[in-house]
Amino acid sequence: MARYTVGEIARIAGVSVRALHHYHEIGLLCPAYVGENNYRYYGRNELLRLQQILLHRELGIPLAEIGGILDALGFDRLLTLESQRDRIALEVARSAEMLRTIDRTIAFLKGEHAMKDAELYSGIVDPRKQAEHEAWLEQMYGSEVCERIEVSRRKMENLSPVEKDAMMSDLKDLEQQFAQKMLEGVPPESRSLDALIERHRAWVASSWGRECPPAYYAGLADIYEHPDFTARYEAIERGLSEYLCKAMRSWASRQG
Repeated sequence: MARYTVGEIARIAGVSVRALHHYHEIGLLCPAYVGENNYRYYGRNELLRLQQILLHRELGIPLAEIGGILDALGFDRLLTLESQRDRIALEVARSAEMLRTIDRTIAFLKGEHAMKDAELYSGIVDPRKQAEHEAWLEQMYGSEVCERIEVSRRKMENLSPVEKDAMMSDLKDLEQQFAQKMLEGVPPESRSLDALIERHRAWVASSWGRECPPAYYAGLADIYEHPDFTARYEAIERGLSEYLCKAMRSWASRQG
């Protein structure tokens, strides 16, 4: 039976020796045995388990949860691999479609061929992620939110590519201005932000295709606390997510 040291496993798998030591310390990946020389040795079963650990990490599963998954009663490595393959195949297909969309758009901009407006977005929006967001909104705010989502979707679909680009450019500018105010030390409760808030609220109303009264605007701050939105704003500037939500709620509370 083949056996490998920690260093050899690290080279084969492309991970660090430190990571393997950490996996051992937390009981996630133990060696097959420890030799008289105190070296850790790993066999094929350990290699297969490490593969699962790395696959789960790549699929976004937190390290703290992986051990429970792999050690659960009834865990089937083959069925899990087949499921992982299906999931990754979908991602590959979507990435390939996104690449084709980019290539078609480049060719279109070079004047090499015509392109339908609807083709501009093929493969870009992840339908699973969109479905997750909508399910989360329905759970938070009830089934009536589905109709509002559909109205907003139709509004965006009816915009031309130029109009969509202009809208996203406006949003980017607004977000950058909020970030700048935060960095300048302007409190999120400050009335000096009111003009910027009004611009942001008008942008939201435009994207919704309907009015955005103060109560709805404050409710939008709750939605912005979803992990995906938080990650988006934190990527712009650390602390922006909390700052923006506080500013939105503060403005709404002053409207009576």
